[in-house]
Amino acid sequence: MLAIYGTSGLMYRGPIEDLRRVLPSLRAARPRALAVETDRPDFADSAFRLMGHGDDEGPARPEATLPRPAAVAVQAYGGVQRPAPQRHPLERVRDVMTPEAVTVRDDMTVAEGWHRLAERALGQAPVLDGQGRLVGLLTRAELLHIDRLPRPEDSALVWRAFLAQPLASVMVTPVPAVTPDTALRRLALALLTTGLPGMPVIDDAGGLVGFVSRSDVLKAVVHDPPLDLWAG
Repeated sequence: MLAIYGTSGLMYRGPIEDLRRVLPSLRAARPRALAVETDRPDFADSAFRLMGHGDDEGPARPEATLPRPAAVAVQAYGGVQRPAPQRHPLERVRDVMTPEAVTVRDDMTVAEGWHRLAERALGQAPVLDGQGRLVGLLTRAELLHIDRLPRPEDSALVWRAFLAQPLASVMVTPVPAVTPDTALRRLALALLTTGLPGMPVIDDAGGLVGFVSRSDVLKAVVHDPPLDLWAG
């Protein structure tokens, strides 16, 4: 299910497949630079290295020196103590989304919105109005677009005026949102159609319950297989 929210409230609710028909009312986000995440090594491999295992010069595993029946017993005991996580195919937005998304308010200034994105290392954030309703999406790409920024030769007053604008004047609106039970295949279709880096996730009442980005889907592919894009 897809919903589109703007400053006037809910503008559309219906199948994601109809997005192309309503897309002309949206401002597509522009591309942003890619970032490579390097701070999430695989936990199991990291723990193995920290214990001195896994490289040629490290100490041998204790069970490697035991007779085979004893080694099997040690491994079985370790499996009981550290059971393998139960995995299920990732099929829905709820399986990959980030709950409790970082948000900004439409009456915050550009400087405040930029600081919020920078301090959380985010590329985008849902925009809420004073009543907590979804009204738009703030993206780093929109803030940095050449047509929006003052020129380098402009005075400090011009730059200060730009930074003092409310986010309502620079956010992407209307903005599409999906529900937690949306199939990942349909989410991918919506992201490709709009060019947005991610979408807010709402409940049936329209309340914001999270955010799902392209990065969330890619992290799921890398860290939490299997991924079932054909469910639903």
